[in-house]
Amino acid sequence: MQYPSRRPARGRTTRLLTTALILFAAALGLGPLGAQPATAATNLVRNPGLEVLDAGSQFPQCFEKSGWGDNDYSFTVTDDAHAGDRAVRIALTRRASGDRKTMMLENSCAPQVTPGHQYDLSFWYKSTTPDVAFTIFRHDTDLGWVYWTDLKTLTQSAAWARTEVRTPVIPPDTDQVTWGGALYGVGTLTTDDYAMTDATVPSGSDPCQAGGTGPECKGEWTVQTLRSPVRAIHSVLLHNGKVLLIAGSGNDQDAFRAGTFKTSLYDPVAGTYTAIPTPEDFFCAGHVQLPDGRVLVMGGNKDYAAPDGSVGYKGLKTSYVFDPALNKYVKVNDMLAGHWYPSATALGNGDVLSLGGLGEDSSGTVVNEHFSYAQNKWLPMGEAKQAWSFWGLYPSMILLQDGRLFYTGSHVFGGGLPGSGASVYDYAAGTIADVPGLRRKDERDQSMSVLLPPAQDQKVITIGGGNHTVSPDAHRLVDVIDMKAGSPAYVPGPDLPQGHYQNGSPQTGDQGKVYVSAVILPDGKVLETGGALHTYREDPVFEASLYDPATNAFEPGLATDPVPRTYHSSSVLLPDGRVMSIGNNPGDGSFDQRVSIYKPPYLFKGPRPQITSLQNTAWTYGSTQRITVDKPVVKASLIRPAAVTHSSDPNQRYVDLPMTVDGTTIDLSLTSNPNLAPPGWYMLSVVDADGVPSVSRWVRVGAAGQVAEARVQAYATDLEEEAATSGGHDHQHHQGMKMPQGYDGCDHSYGTISQCVPWKFPAMPSSERCTWLKQKGYGTKLTVHGRDRHHLDRNGDGVACGKGDTVRRR
Repeated sequence: MQYPSRRPARGRTTRLLTTALILFAAALGLGPLGAQPATAATNLVRNPGLEVLDAGSQFPQCFEKSGWGDNDYSFTVTDDAHAGDRAVRIALTRRASGDRKTMMLENSCAPQVTPGHQYDLSFWYKSTTPDVAFTIFRHDTDLGWVYWTDLKTLTQSAAWARTEVRTPVIPPDTDQVTWGGALYGVGTLTTDDYAMTDATVPSGSDPCQAGGTGPECKGEWTVQTLRSPVRAIHSVLLHNGKVLLIAGSGNDQDAFRAGTFKTSLYDPVAGTYTAIPTPEDFFCAGHVQLPDGRVLVMGGNKDYAAPDGSVGYKGLKTSYVFDPALNKYVKVNDMLAGHWYPSATALGNGDVLSLGGLGEDSSGTVVNEHFSYAQNKWLPMGEAKQAWSFWGLYPSMILLQDGRLFYTGSHVFGGGLPGSGASVYDYAAGTIADVPGLRRKDERDQSMSVLLPPAQDQKVITIGGGNHTVSPDAHRLVDVIDMKAGSPAYVPGPDLPQGHYQNGSPQTGDQGKVYVSAVILPDGKVLETGGALHTYREDPVFEASLYDPATNAFEPGLATDPVPRTYHSSSVLLPDGRVMSIGNNPGDGSFDQRVSIYKPPYLFKGPRPQITSLQNTAWTYGSTQRITVDKPVVKASLIRPAAVTHSSDPNQRYVDLPMTVDGTTIDLSLTSNPNLAPPGWYMLSVVDADGVPSVSRWVRVGAAGQVAEARVQAYATDLEEEAATSGGHDHQHHQGMKMPQGYDGCDHSYGTISQCVPWKFPAMPSSERCTWLKQKGYGTKLTVHGRDRHHLDRNGDGVACGKGDTVRRR
């Protein structure tokens, strides 16, 4: 039965007593578990003990009977309370769908929140069923009240038990939340004594807000004394903390002809290098970590392009696995076709898909490759599903939460694919659907795409890029897409911050960067660094910034790497929170083998939290994992280690771990969907209220044989899908394409896309270059598309080696 309204005097007495108890706890230094601010945290919930009833409804003020679906239920105000005289009991006697919950009213009663902050939410409960979720809604200033997420599943408890959860970071444009326990099974749930406190009040003022310019605001770069012994084209972080630096021939034709192929294992702690015997030319291969920590390497360079363009680069069909336990490459079976510049995307069941690149005949490869982790082999034709679509070179293919692949539009060399330049590929169904909105889709050569933190949000950012056959300079466009939206489409993001050139002159106008490196950091931000103005490996840009997904804004003006980082450069997050950058291969064929290490600003903002114990390093999906820490922290995450080359690492991701906090003991909830966190080794880190992360601990996600379930979401459903079959193809997207010859050794500023004017001419006076080109069959007129870097257009009429460009000898 419902309680009648009690006398006002008794209600005031109860509230005064509650206030006195709160003040008494504050005086003793007590507060919500896991939070230790300088002053006692304020409970943001109104009528938290449910003691004051509304005169009309006889239900606790500022709370409501909420829920949805087909079920039989009742709400009862009961005297079976945890504290005080009242609690609320929900009973479900029949359920076909939906839930019932006691939550704060969606009006001024709902607690106010600040974007970027996190909050500790708690209540006391009793339940006769485990079918109870800790759920939260948020008020969006544009969309109104919307469901946010379920934070935790509660255990059944016959006695009063306290549950507490720390929220994810409050998104932009969110000003209020409402939350509570949702009963979604037959049984009862009784709740009482709600509390909400701000867990992210920093320990002190931020010096950077006051114009600070020290390393705590800009970070710090150092160049290592010992240089890399290899021309590192590929960088792969192993679960032992070492970095596999793969060169192959290292874009050095002399090394290729000599059969000198190299790999080195770098230990960033000891600062040492170990040579690894390398069986074939892995220059421009694909690579990805397997669930057990081995590295699958696919394809590579079968042959270099001829300087005269008669023969293009050719892809290998061989494949190897690097085993960190043995420090050696082990051959696996060949792929179905050759691949030079292939993608590599890890799937939710541990398998790998590889798409794109150039084949053994130097034409664009349209054959999909499927590596079975369970069988440790590439699947034969008929088992590897085919769409017969050409995806370009190093296409950025990001695994979505429903198992489909998102081709972001980032690629290497040339223009974008026909259509919108971005698409969703359903490998199982063989369908491809264009995704709109990507700006300048033909100028995304060596842009970089990242699945933004957290992976659960399914947002992707694409940064910068260029194509000097279309426009002489790289641009600074940044586009963002929400793949959980009903109709996913890229929308413009903030422009990439501008930097300066080697001579100190600043970037101007629309000048941006190609060869961008973008690295997810443990504080949930993305470091972008390195790059150049031109896609022909000239004019390095010195600029670095932090992108914050929570605010959709860049923090510009970071310290910059002293070493130019253009073509064949890469950046990798290390387990201790530093970032390693390596590589630079200018158009003259040289290679800078210096290694730079960046300490982000968070490493200068005070003592780091520590993970003092880790109950388990083998994590199963949907499990709760307990850790202990040495100080209060506000968030925890898993970051997949890097496997990057050519501004491409489609597997990079940050998985949020919702927390249940009890002092320094924290329970972390791992997603139950392997598509969000494909099986393998991850770096676990925690972050405090000042944004300072711990050193990471390694954990392996996914038990053997645990695979992704079918989890198709209700988004992207109205995209126009096209069936891809092995028959005739009317859509250019699905056709094999003959690629221009000699990509890596050609300067496509001149002539047609199929002509290969060399990056570097044989030794001769510049006046004789046109004669040399004519002798090689290039003709006497070559259109100039970009800068005339070889000085072949002396009269400036836009035609190289034309009339008036040749110097006559007397």
